[in-house]
Amino acid sequence: MKTNTNSYTVVYSAVLVVVVAFLLAFVYTALKPMQDINVALDQKKQILYSLNIRSLSNEEAEKTYNQTVKALNRDGLVYYECKVKNKTVYVFPLKGMGLWGGISGFIAIDGSDMNTVYGAYFNHESETAGLGAEIKDNQAWQEKFIGKKIFKVGSSDIALGVKKVVKNPENEVDAVTGATLTSNGVDEMLKDCLAKYKLPRLISKAALSPEK
Repeated sequence: MKTNTNSYTVVYSAVLVVVVAFLLAFVYTALKPMQDINVALDQKKQILYSLNIRSLSNEEAEKTYNQTVKALNRDGLVYYECKVKNKTVYVFPLKGMGLWGGISGFIAIDGSDMNTVYGAYFNHESETAGLGAEIKDNQAWQEKFIGKKIFKVGSSDIALGVKKVVKNPENEVDAVTGATLTSNGVDEMLKDCLAKYKLPRLISKAALSPEK
C-alpha cells in the first residue's frame, strides 16, 4: 500500500487507535486493584480525620482504623461505631453538591447523647482553590464543628448547619469566607444526610445492627 494515499492514512489511524485503546485498557486493568486499595485507604483516613486522628502514615492509619472503627448498617445506610479514648463515637457519611461539583465528608457524633459533634471532615471534587476548597484544606474551619449540637432543645429536626450570619451559635458554624454557595452545599448536605439516619432512634443500642 502506498504511504501517501488516503486509504493508507485511514488504515494506519485505525490500527493506531486500536493499539492505543488496547494498551490503555491493559494499564487500567493492571492498576485497578491498586487504585481500589488506595481509594479504600483514603476513606479510612477521612473517617479517622473526623475523629480528630490525623498525621498518620498509611500503615498507622490502617492499623488505627482496624482497632478503632466498626462498620454498621441500618436499613441499608452504612455508618461507623468507633471507640476513641474510652468513648463511643458514631461517624456518619455525608454526600452533597457544592458550587462546581460533588462534596462529601464524615461527621462524628458523641454516642453518649447522639447530639454533640465530636469532629468533622469535608472533601470536594472540584471547588475553587482558596475559597470553596477551604472545606477540605482548612482544618481550623472543620474544627469549628466540634462541640456543636445537632438538635435544638425540644426539637428532633436537624439544626446543625453552616450560615453566613450565625444566629444560633450552639448549632451553627460560620460559612467559609467568599464561598457562600459551597457553604450552602455543606449546610444542605448536613441536614439531608443526617435526617436519613433518624438519630434520636440510634440512642437506643437496640437500633444498632452489625453490617452484613
